[in-house]
Parts: sequence; structure tokens; C-alpha cells
Amino acid sequence: MKILFYSPQDDAADYLRDLSNALPDAQFREWHPGDTAHADIAIVWQPVPDVFAGRDDLRAVFNLGAGVDAILALERAHPGTLPRHAQLVRLEDSGMGAQMIEYVTYAVLRYMRRFDRYDAQQTESRWQVVDAWPSATFTVGVLGMGVLGAQVAKALAQFGMPVRGFSRSAREIEGIETFHGEAQFNAFLDGVKVLVNLLPHTPDTRGVLNAQTFSALANGAYLINVARGAHLVEQDLLDALASGQLAAATLDVFHQEPLPATHPFWQHPHITVTPHSSARTLRAQAVQQIARKIDALSRGEPLSGVVDPTRGY
Repeated sequence: MKILFYSPQDDAADYLRDLSNALPDAQFREWHPGDTAHADIAIVWQPVPDVFAGRDDLRAVFNLGAGVDAILALERAHPGTLPRHAQLVRLEDSGMGAQMIEYVTYAVLRYMRRFDRYDAQQTESRWQVVDAWPSATFTVGVLGMGVLGAQVAKALAQFGMPVRGFSRSAREIEGIETFHGEAQFNAFLDGVKVLVNLLPHTPDTRGVLNAQTFSALANGAYLINVARGAHLVEQDLLDALASGQLAAATLDVFHQEPLPATHPFWQHPHITVTPHSSARTLRAQAVQQIARKIDALSRGEPLSGVVDPTRGY
């Protein structure tokens, strides 16, 4: 089996070494411009169109991440880029779930216990106790109930906070009040004190974190965005913070990354910026998962994590 690898990052040698050890009978090579030789499978991260040129015989394209928005955006911009018969397969967790739980739990508890206020008071050398928000009424809404979203929602529920989950189609998760579909979106938002965004990035979800969404939340709510920068209408966030409709935001993803040094988010007193670090792809786990799926593919078995391009996940 011939397997093509592409990543614009400087990790190709490490991935190729680990993949070769996991699949010793396969033949791996890194894609370089001009490579049009046969391949059965492609493993990619943020590929350029030429990676797929003339490769209608590819059986599968494995994405080195949970989000496939970059690949699908490439297909929308250059229709026919993706091989017609290849399955597009995303990573499922691969170590990201635990990281995301840690990040979001920290951010939610930081707001509930008012550590954001204490951070501000420290800059003023001000000693003042601030009452924590009661956990029983500190409602958290998780947008997106996929593999990561469901794990985050269940973890937060253990702290006694009411937790809601929203997804495109109906889901039932023990201990979580679930909503689905456009008709239930406002009901999901109503009274939410912390909105956590873990939606996939699709044309339908672009700009979902906007003024209308913010206005439906509890007054003085908090936003945590760990999905994609394209979900957020940046000026609407700044306006909501200025009006007090939102009290603060923690942002890990941005329209432009790295976030430009002149961007207003850096200096805003109520915005916490982190450098797209909430859940990193762990190479060892990713390699193990991809190797298992390639073995299953070679045996003709169905794969999990196959993306429906019409839905975007």
C-alpha cells in the first residue's frame, strides 16, 4: 500500500517515522510539488490543491485533525479537488478530549469563581472579596455535541452546574439537557451564563457567534470559543462587551492566526487570548488511530470518523 503524506508544518519526518513503524508493510513518502505518482491513501494537514491532482484512485484521505474545514474550503474554492471516490476521514479525539476538558473547565470555573475579577483587582493592588456565582444557577451551554463537545459537557456537569448541549440533530446524553435544530436554538441560548463553542466550521455555522446570539444569553454572560475563529463576528463581541451584555470572553481561535500584534483583542481588559492551544493533536495517538483505520480499510471494514462533505463533519 502506497501512502502519501503532506503537512506544511515541520513535523513530516516525525510522522513518517512513526507511521512507518506502525504500518511496516506500507510504503510512505512525503508529497513534494511535481509528485504525481500513484498513492492509495493520503494523510494530510491543510493541503494545497496539487496534492490531490490526478489522484482519482485514492481510497481515503485522512485528516490530521478533528476539523476538516480547511479541506472542504479547498473543495468549495476548487471544485473537483477531492478525489471522487475517496473517503474523507477525520481524527476522533486522539488525546484532544482530555485537553479540551481541562481548558474549558478551567475557563468556566475561572468565571464562576470570579478569578477574572481578582486578576483585575491585583493590577490595582485592591483587596476585595467577590462573591462567586452560585453553581446551581450558572448555566453552561455547549454548542456542538460531537466527540469533544459531549465530553466537555459531561465533565462540566460534575461540578453541579446546569449544562445544556446543542447539536444539529437530536442527541440524548445523560445529565445534559439537549436541544437540536434551528427551531430550538433560541431556547438553548435563553438564560445561558457561559456559552462554549465547539461547533464544526461549516458554511452554516460561520458567524454564529454574533449580536443576535449574544442578546439571547443571560445578561453579563461569558463566551468561550475553542472551535474556529470564523464562528465569531469580532465587532459584535466587542460591542457586546462594551454594552455589558457579555462580561468577558476567552478566545483560543481567530480569523487570522497568529493574531496580529495590533489586534484589539490583545489589549482588551475582558478578553483572554490563548494561541490555539486548547487541544493539540498528539502525534502518538493520532498515528495509532490512523494506523488502526488503515488496517480496517485494507480488510474492507467500515471506518468511523468518515466525513459527510455536505454536512461538513
